[in-house]
Amino acid sequence: MRNYKIETEKRVEYIKNILSASGFDGIVFANSGGKDCVLAGILCKMACANTLGLILPCESKRNFHEDSNDAMKVAVQFGIEMRVIDLTETKRTLMNVLDIQVEMNYLATININPRLRMITLYAISAAEKRLVLGTGNRSERYMGYFTLWGDGAFDFNPIADLTVTEVYEFLTYLGVPKNIIKKAPSAGLFEGQTDEAEMGVTYKAIDDYLLYGTVNEKDKAVIDRYHNRSEYKRNLPSMFEDILS
Repeated sequence: MRNYKIETEKRVEYIKNILSASGFDGIVFANSGGKDCVLAGILCKMACANTLGLILPCESKRNFHEDSNDAMKVAVQFGIEMRVIDLTETKRTLMNVLDIQVEMNYLATININPRLRMITLYAISAAEKRLVLGTGNRSERYMGYFTLWGDGAFDFNPIADLTVTEVYEFLTYLGVPKNIIKKAPSAGLFEGQTDEAEMGVTYKAIDDYLLYGTVNEKDKAVIDRYHNRSEYKRNLPSMFEDILS
């Protein structure tokens, strides 16, 4: 296991340096009550007293109950300021406008949620001079399991190098409630959604592959497929000038 005392000190110092160089006054992040945003939010609070978490429910019942309750529980434990902004009606209004122009499919519809959250975060960022915190982990990034210009949009990310396994270890070290560590990872995009069921592979299998290079052929095929088809998400958008260099 990594030395998470030293990890904490290094990451807090990193956040302080980022904030100091930016000229911004604080930090804002989306707190879904999930493992990653909880860890990133705690580290930011240690580095910056002016850290704001937003609970941004959008349609899913889990957003309004289990996730919101967990987010508030951690906020109270670690002294993080919280606000709640319900985006459900905003999405419905947008969907009504889009439905007139285009037949929306599953992927287009569910990706609206994280992109609405991104818009909200950056609106508050601009209004209150706060940096937007990224909360994605290494495992999700490798799989491309994030929404481009949604939860994939941020100003800095202090946990991007950590696998899900390491995030759980870090949370245990920090004394986060066990139910947050044990509950099935979910983006809360629709009722009953979990990351592992949607991807068809467990985070343990992904992390064993990333950390130790061990994986069975079935899981490797899934992991490689996700990684290869999401390569464009991990790169800056292509520009014509790129071919001139």
